[in-house]
Amino acid sequence: MFRFSLASFVMLIVGLSAACAQPAPVEGASEEAEMQGEVIAAAPRVTPSSMTEVKLSFAPVVERAAPAVVNIYTRRVVQQRSPFAGDPFFERFFGGGSDAPRERVQNSLGSGVIVSPEGVIVTNNHVINGMSEIKVVLNDRREFNAELVLADPQTDLAVLRIDTGEALPFLTFANSDTAQVGDIVLAIGNPFGVGQTVTNGIISALARTAVSVTDYQFFIQTDAAINPGNSGGALVDSDGRLVGVNTAIYSRSGGSNGIGFAIPSRLVQQVIKSAVDGSALVRPWIGASTSTVTTDLASALKLDRPAGAIIDDVWAQGPADRAGIKPGDVILEVDGQPVFDAETLQYRIGVKSDADSADVVYVRDGKNRTTKVTLSLPPETPARDPRALEGRQPLNGVTVDNLSPRYSEELGLDPLSKGVVITEIQRNSFAGRRGLRPGHKVLSVNGKTVRTAAELERELAKPSTSWELEIDTGGRIVPWRVGR
Repeated sequence: MFRFSLASFVMLIVGLSAACAQPAPVEGASEEAEMQGEVIAAAPRVTPSSMTEVKLSFAPVVERAAPAVVNIYTRRVVQQRSPFAGDPFFERFFGGGSDAPRERVQNSLGSGVIVSPEGVIVTNNHVINGMSEIKVVLNDRREFNAELVLADPQTDLAVLRIDTGEALPFLTFANSDTAQVGDIVLAIGNPFGVGQTVTNGIISALARTAVSVTDYQFFIQTDAAINPGNSGGALVDSDGRLVGVNTAIYSRSGGSNGIGFAIPSRLVQQVIKSAVDGSALVRPWIGASTSTVTTDLASALKLDRPAGAIIDDVWAQGPADRAGIKPGDVILEVDGQPVFDAETLQYRIGVKSDADSADVVYVRDGKNRTTKVTLSLPPETPARDPRALEGRQPLNGVTVDNLSPRYSEELGLDPLSKGVVITEIQRNSFAGRRGLRPGHKVLSVNGKTVRTAAELERELAKPSTSWELEIDTGGRIVPWRVGR
């Protein structure tokens, strides 16, 4: 067994030279092919049979991929107020004027990947979020100001564009769904701002969904060293293709502990396509709310293992309802790919497009069934209607809006949520001091159920000396009493 494994490892490295000898992309190549990532025959997974073969280098892969990875520097000016502002004691001994805010420059750094010769670059949203100036430094040290084309906090991805007047080196996409644990990968980025750095390792796990970095919690895990500054950099395979965008590390010290996470290329491609097309980034939905199958649920449903996403509820005439899926069904597969939990199902559906179909395997009454689900965009019904509440009532200074499936998904709430959601709360407002937060829902006022922001505003406008509201704080309904 050992000689067979060793023999399999070298042929992989032998395949590197052949794979990297492919000609670099040329200007004028089909942009659609670039965005979709053409199918390239995978290098055979074999190992070296001699020390000579072990000494083979990753240099050809790096030579091809590194020019397409850039450094990103961002800055913004923030207003900083002294903690002693308004303090009479401080002003008496140190003079007035302490109320005046001071300007402070805040800098950030990260990495990015060029994904088209026209200068389209993908990075992490947290690298550029809130920044007023974004500068891209190419591998050859040239610097360009970047335009922000699209920012998507849900996936923690952002798309930039630079204009250099020439075709740029870029990376094509690998199909992240075909990646396997044990595949060799390289991480390229700008850790700690020291300059472009390459590290290597393997894919150590797939479908990591408990990372809590983005709304779409589905990551490739790698032991290639990733550190602060690598965010937005490339995770490439042995053919020099983009497998994922490095996003986060698991660390208690802030340095690499050999557990890094990358956003899969399938999801990256979807965000880039929306940015290039100029279309709104709205992901399809299955039309159902789901939960992860736990050990207890698996036992109660007589499943052989705790895996899958159980349907809690379905939206009438939504994709799941039209396909015959009902509450209590457990989804196990989408298009032949396993569904481990509710987050996996969200990812499998989220990487598709409007009107796409998905072959779904699910369990009902102990039997496996199959159906074809035609996906659609989540409806925005009722329409958004933001209302800034004012007056002598307990929600003064609170902004609310109508919930719809589309808006609920944007906010990271149950897609079937209905009613009125709090979107903003003014600082030092009564509601804020009493613990209300954005994302909480207002269910009723003085016993009257409110279904829209307009209804809530009307109920709060009625004269009253006391108020009793029902607030949903995230699955927990709390009575909220004000006055007598």
